[in-house]
Amino acid sequence: MSPNTTSPVPGPQARTVDTPPAPPAPAEGGDPLSAPAAGALPGSLATRAENLAGAVRRRCTELAEIESPSGDAERLDLLAEELSAGYRAVGAQVRREPGPAGDHLLLEWAGQDESLPYLLFVGHHDTVWPAGTLADWPVAEHDGVLSGPGVLDMKAGLALLEGAFGLLGDLGLRPHRPVRVVITADEEIGSPDGRRVVERQLRGAAAVLGLEPPHEDGSLKTARRGSTRVRLMVTGHEAHAGSHPEDGTSAVDELVDQLVEIRNELGHQPGTELNTGRIRGGTRANVVAGQAEAELGLRFSTPEAQASTLDTLAHLTALRPGALVTTEVLSSRPAWPERHEDNLLLQHVRRLAGALGQQLDGAPAGGAGDTNLAGARGLPTLDGLGAVGAGAHARDERIRVDRLAPRLALLAGLLAAPLPGLPGRR
Repeated sequence: MSPNTTSPVPGPQARTVDTPPAPPAPAEGGDPLSAPAAGALPGSLATRAENLAGAVRRRCTELAEIESPSGDAERLDLLAEELSAGYRAVGAQVRREPGPAGDHLLLEWAGQDESLPYLLFVGHHDTVWPAGTLADWPVAEHDGVLSGPGVLDMKAGLALLEGAFGLLGDLGLRPHRPVRVVITADEEIGSPDGRRVVERQLRGAAAVLGLEPPHEDGSLKTARRGSTRVRLMVTGHEAHAGSHPEDGTSAVDELVDQLVEIRNELGHQPGTELNTGRIRGGTRANVVAGQAEAELGLRFSTPEAQASTLDTLAHLTALRPGALVTTEVLSSRPAWPERHEDNLLLQHVRRLAGALGQQLDGAPAGGAGDTNLAGARGLPTLDGLGAVGAGAHARDERIRVDRLAPRLALLAGLLAAPLPGLPGRR
């Protein structure tokens, strides 16, 4: 952490010699809330979380004031260093995984029972906001709302998890099982490099939890649509637009017509949505454009819709003589479908929330994230364990300060309580 930063709560190093030992761990697979360890947690966790919520809010502000736009390796690595220091202070072993657009982080904590598969959290420290956004939109709190670039997605989620580990350490507790956390540097552009870091940790995970913000009512995310970023590139032929336009082939005109055709085509494919996020092309108004391109953001409800759409885009042909059309997949995440059978992980989180005096549910989400990689493989997965708020990727991005304490208590409870028996997991 920076010289003027303090950990949200005392970490393991701050525990005094008279800290009470952790209660004995119950048998894995039993009812987590009837077990002695978990049964002793709710009251103390909720009370302590209320006391620590202000520190977590301040930590969120500190993190949000370190701008970290996707692709800016220098700024992302500065934030990675700050995060590393904060998580080390609450007991993590930290490893930095170099990436072309900034370092990813892999954090590890020992558990009470080291023989159990680890609980995996996934998050990211890049944001959609360009450097300099803080100059006219500083992080600020007003009427119980903290707003600013990246506070919701997802600086608050990172601060909450750091606070949850500190809370356990302050109470003399350790996670029930080993815990690993992957924090990617490129999630907002589809994790083109971070994907490999996440996927390497999936094989040994008992369950996967995401730190993205929940639905606006606080509900967790139980499924996510697939997403793909595609670059559509057109090559034409330049010519003087006034004296010899017939000698040219406009790449811009071809691109516009292609986008209209694509929208018409995809409009008839169920489960597919298209956003044309960026267009550029040409050089001057008096030159027939020789180059043009667009970046498309696609979302899919099912793996079948994803495969069909990408096949369509891979076989585009030019609509006018002299033009060349090509596509390139920049990043892709598989669809994570809703589990139709009993979602035991959601039931576990719901029971734990109830013991902490909270009501919690889950529902599918429209956006995609790194938890897609786990959910698509059928691993027990939930997302939305970050801060409650609204306005992600918008100028009204914000979190509710009054909901920090309940989320902090829930995260600490999830770390301390044993998981239920999950299909194919110990």
